[in-house]
Amino acid sequence: MSERFTGSFTQQEPIPQAGIDAAMRVLQSGRLHRYNVAVGEHGETALLEQEFAAMVDAKYCLAVASGGYAMATALRAVGVKAGDKVLSNAFTLAPVPGAIAAVGGVPVFVGVTRDLTIDLDDLAAKADQASVLLLSHMRGHMCDMDRLMAICGAAGIKVIEDCAHTMGAKWGDTHSGRHGVMGCYSCQTYKHVNSGEGGLLVSDDDELMARAIMLSGSYMLFERHLAGPPKEAYALIKYETPNISGRMDHLRAAILRPQLADLETQVQRWNDRYRAVEQGLADTPGLTVIKRHAKESYVGSSIQFLLEGWNGEAVNAAIARCAARGVELKWFGGAEPVAFTSRYDSWRYAPSEAMPGTDEILRGIVDMRLPLTFSESDCAQVARIIRAEVSAVYQAS
Repeated sequence: MSERFTGSFTQQEPIPQAGIDAAMRVLQSGRLHRYNVAVGEHGETALLEQEFAAMVDAKYCLAVASGGYAMATALRAVGVKAGDKVLSNAFTLAPVPGAIAAVGGVPVFVGVTRDLTIDLDDLAAKADQASVLLLSHMRGHMCDMDRLMAICGAAGIKVIEDCAHTMGAKWGDTHSGRHGVMGCYSCQTYKHVNSGEGGLLVSDDDELMARAIMLSGSYMLFERHLAGPPKEAYALIKYETPNISGRMDHLRAAILRPQLADLETQVQRWNDRYRAVEQGLADTPGLTVIKRHAKESYVGSSIQFLLEGWNGEAVNAAIARCAARGVELKWFGGAEPVAFTSRYDSWRYAPSEAMPGTDEILRGIVDMRLPLTFSESDCAQVARIIRAEVSAVYQAS
């Protein structure tokens, strides 16, 4: 009888006891708002910002309501206005073009390579079309950041990094989010730290971070930010910047701080699981495992593979066969958006031109979450099931 996987692809690990205890202290105090602190207290949110800035070697950090809010705030801070074009990945999730649309910008989509990273040749060809790149490290895959920054530097393009899937990752010795002028991170349930919703924004630029803090709804309480610029940075900004409230509260910050302290351990655990699936899928007929660049230190919280040259019927058949055995796969090549998967031509609020090469790659991308509630043996079993069912469809087609 064929084995069947019984784990849940949406079940996260419990919040650490230290986070639960800290959250209870916040609840018992009644002071959940980030600026509502007792005399002599800094508050959980300000401490979280300070700790995350230190962790990624950033000068400043701002905690906000979501990763999407962080991206929109970064775009506003660098000066994107209604009608301005913004370069971004064609292969990404909807919050990325959504952030551009939120500020009235117009995405200019850049293609994807077989490594699932932004196509740097296409970026170079389109570099004269915009002065800002919102770069998505989609599903944890980082492109050659040295070449990307050289292209953008030569063209005068400001880079904002979407690091929703790369918190804890590095390119060489540099943390994800630290190449561009601002880096944006998500603390949503399915990311690398879990507060249900939440986001973090980092920068070394005094003016950009002062704008971001004012945008987030600091009123005139900006001096309470331990990881913020000096008060002189706000001299004019405090009069010019609208309040678009999106603060993080002490409750979520309390939950997050112990998780950040343990992130390095969690990254290793994710990568052990990733490698178990990767090894199990190696040399599967009809399936291509994504290659990682030697300079990239990744976080394997999800895994992707390509079914190159497959038609939609065959891809759907393989996904259905895996689902029947308890393995949940998502396909980024479908004509209609499903769950969190969608294509650049699905976002009708964002005009796009046909990109045949990118379309061909998107038609083959299959995605799977790897929650830490899976053991390494679970991951090996999942890989066996995928291998068997993909091989069966491939051989029959």
